[in-house]
Parts: sequence; C-alpha cells; structure tokens
Amino acid sequence: MYSAAFLLSHNALSAEPAAAANADVARALDEAELRKAIADAERAEMLARLPPASAKALPGAVDTRQFGAAGLVRAFDLARALAGEVCAALPLDARTAVYDPATSAGIVAARGVDDAIMRLADDLARRNKEIQAYIDAHTPPGAVGGTLAVALTVVPGVLRAAADTASLFKTDVTASSIAYGEGARALFVSAMAEACPQRIAGLGGGYLGELDAAQHARLLGKLRSLATHRADYANRIALLQKLADAAKGDEKRDMAAVAGAAGAVLKAVDAFIESLRAGESGDRSPLANAARYLGYAQRTEGAPVLDFDLRLEGMSIVKDNLFTGQKLRLSAIALLWYRVHAPDGSLRLARTVRRMARPLEVDLRGDAVGDGFWESP
Repeated sequence: MYSAAFLLSHNALSAEPAAAANADVARALDEAELRKAIADAERAEMLARLPPASAKALPGAVDTRQFGAAGLVRAFDLARALAGEVCAALPLDARTAVYDPATSAGIVAARGVDDAIMRLADDLARRNKEIQAYIDAHTPPGAVGGTLAVALTVVPGVLRAAADTASLFKTDVTASSIAYGEGARALFVSAMAEACPQRIAGLGGGYLGELDAAQHARLLGKLRSLATHRADYANRIALLQKLADAAKGDEKRDMAAVAGAAGAVLKAVDAFIESLRAGESGDRSPLANAARYLGYAQRTEGAPVLDFDLRLEGMSIVKDNLFTGQKLRLSAIALLWYRVHAPDGSLRLARTVRRMARPLEVDLRGDAVGDGFWESP
C-alpha cells in the first residue's frame, strides 16, 4: 500500500518539468514565427519602395532617347578624320572632282542643250541657202524636185531633236545618305575640301558657279545666232508663200508643199526655243541650268573622279544607376568605300574603310572630358 502511493507521487513530480519544457518550446516557436512575419512585412515594405530588380540586365538601365543627337558629335569628328585619310590617297598629279549623280546627269543634259542649239542653227543656215536658191530659180523643174525632197524629209528629224532636248532636264536623280541624315555626304565632302582644298577640283553638289556670267553669255550668244537664222527663215517662208499665191497649177501646188514643210520646221524650232525659257531663271529655265552645268564641266574637265559611299552613325548610351547616378557614353561608327576613276571610267584606286570611335564618357555633372571635346577645332 505504501509502495503504490510512493510511485504515484514520484510520477507526478517527474511530469511537471516535461510540461514546462513543452511550454517553453511552444512559446519559442510562436516568437520565431512572429519575428519571421515581422521581417517579411518589413522586406515587403522595402521592396515596395525600391524599383523592381531584373536578373537579365546589368546594373543600370540603358536608354538612348534622351541624348540621341549627342553621338553625332563623335560621328562628326570621325568623318573629319576619314576625310584626311581619303585626301592622302588622292592622285598627286591632278585635282580630283567628287562624283555626284545629279550633277553628272546635269552636265550630260547641258551638253545636249548646247549641241541642239548649234545643230539647229547650222541646219537653219543651210535651209536658208536652199530656200533662197529655190526662190531665185523661180521653181525650174529640176530644182523643184531636189529642193522639195530635202525640205520634206528633214522635218521629222528636226522635230525629234527638239522633243528630245526639251525632255533632257526631266530626269530625276537623287543622292542619299544613311543614318547621319541628308547632311552626311555634304559634311564629308566639306571635310575633304577643308583637309586638302588644293587637291579638289569640284565638290559635285551645291553651288556650281551659276553666278559666273561668262558661260551664260556664251550660251545666250549661241541662242541669239539661232534666233537670227530663224528670223531669216521665217522671212523667206513668207516670200515663198507670196510666190505660191501668184503661181498656178502644178507650180502652185509644189510651192505650197515646200512652204508647208518649211513652216513645220519653223514651228519645231520655235517650240525648242520656247522650251529653253531663256527669260526665266533657276530650275525652271533649261538654258540657265545648262549654263550652270557647262561651267562646272569646264572647270573639272580632265580631272580624276572620286566616287564614294558613306554610312555614318553616332551612338549615345545613357546609363541610369540607382546609386551612382546617370552617365553618358558617346561613340560613332563609319563604313566607307571609295574609288578613284579616270575621266574615261577606268579605275585608278579602290579602298574600303571601317572605323569605330573609342567610347567617350561624359560626366553630366561636370568635367569628365577636356575642352577639346566641347569646342571642336
């Protein structure tokens, strides 16, 4: 009896520490879960205030929109450096003309106008002699047939020549550039003219010497000569028509045919003279354009021709970093090919060049680069 009571008392005493230990463990777990919840809440609050992180990108976001034009400064410097290289490669025995498709087309058209004026003037001078001989002979049977045949068969050729000449300046030729904009070609050509002006005969586009009065005066003199022949021809046609009115029978019919053919030639010449628009200026006047391009052709005659194509791009990279702030890096790339031809088209030189400017970092807060960048020489 005594032994059983002792055993129950001993078990009760040993159970008390175990229950206390279990309570401590439960309390520790509760505290740990509370600390974890608090930490998660604090972390969530911090993340909500910070920009979202990305595992794919390097620190800092890349953006070129804010400073897109700044890279063109590096492209400008790169173009000037390349112009010096091209100048060094140009032939030493003659000055070089820069090839421009529109200018070349204008020179060809101007030569066509000049040739047409001279050709029509010579043709009218010859016709004046023939029609005068026809009038003086008073239509003898042998003279009528020969002169009439010439007068009638030459008309289509004159009409075609006038029509072809009037359409010479309708050709649409443009020169394009890439990436830098329409000014890339003009920039590079001007840089070459700056680097070696004594070795450049002509720049192709832009001002071609239209203010030079000498070439325009020469072309106007040829046109006045044509107009004089035209006036003489018109007077002889009027005289022939009077003779035809007074004639009878076959003679009257033959004279009327010769006068009609001569009148067709006169209309073709009038249409040609009208198409030149000698009284106007600028692009509306083929005569003024012809004088402009003929003058340029005369100054560049016999010069080697430089043909080139240039891709010029500027690159601006802005790096925005949460802790270090904003940084700007500038670079540029140029892809250039060029060829030098003799005037007859034979190749004298061909080269391909690529250049990439070393990236330059600009501190937006101050003096990361020297004055040489901000004020280009």
